[in-house]
Amino acid sequence: MSRTPLVLVHGNPESAVIWGPLIKALDRADAVALSPPGFGVPAPRGFEPSMTAYRDWLASQLELFRAPVDLVGHDWGGIHVAVLAMSRPDLIRSWASDALGVFAPDYAWHARAQVWQQEGPGESSVRELWGGDLEQRLKVASSLGMTGRMAERVAAGMDPEMGDAVLKLLRSARQPAMAEAGQLLPSAAQRPGLALIAVDDFGRASGTIEQHEWAAERSGAKMAHLAGVGHWWPEETPAPVAEALMHFWAQLPGPAEASAICPRV
Repeated sequence: MSRTPLVLVHGNPESAVIWGPLIKALDRADAVALSPPGFGVPAPRGFEPSMTAYRDWLASQLELFRAPVDLVGHDWGGIHVAVLAMSRPDLIRSWASDALGVFAPDYAWHARAQVWQQEGPGESSVRELWGGDLEQRLKVASSLGMTGRMAERVAAGMDPEMGDAVLKLLRSARQPAMAEAGQLLPSAAQRPGLALIAVDDFGRASGTIEQHEWAAERSGAKMAHLAGVGHWWPEETPAPVAEALMHFWAQLPGPAEASAICPRV
């Protein structure tokens, strides 16, 4: 029996290798892990990182599939997924994001992101974080709360191009940009959504639990409050997320019915 295509989108400062443990937990060797341009893969010539550019990039990738997909995003990938769900529901059967809190009207970017959003200090921060050798980048990954293989995999993929993409992307998302984007959350309700709420994400880079819940309600998404799960769950605690995703998908129409319900525009 055919299965709905599964597409995964990672965030910052990650690359597609972070999805290995989740793919294994889901037993989905057929999953497609997409890397946003500049994050683990070179950006195409002329690509200028912004929320809009990544939305259009993701749409162009999903248009290559013959049927609507199940779309899952982590960190900035979760933002890209939500923005796509608001704008191109025809491309998906369902969506899941762990970053919905950023769309709340009272969301404030975390301290490091606010530095990246400033011309001058942002460039200095990127040189410090992305410009060193592997040992220095490992220290950076550790300072972000990553451990073990997660830190090693992320550090190996960090490079100046990623740092440049971070600056441009974060500057496109300076407030009130996120609050304005959040006004479109009801549009995401056209397809089933799942808010992955990592209860033990103590840094709260993607918002408070209350902000996640507010955005989930606005978008019509079901909520999975994941106890014992932190921000770097794709590597560290994939099992509870895999369980939540499989439970969510089990309640959705199958691929043939989804194609009929979700016609392409």
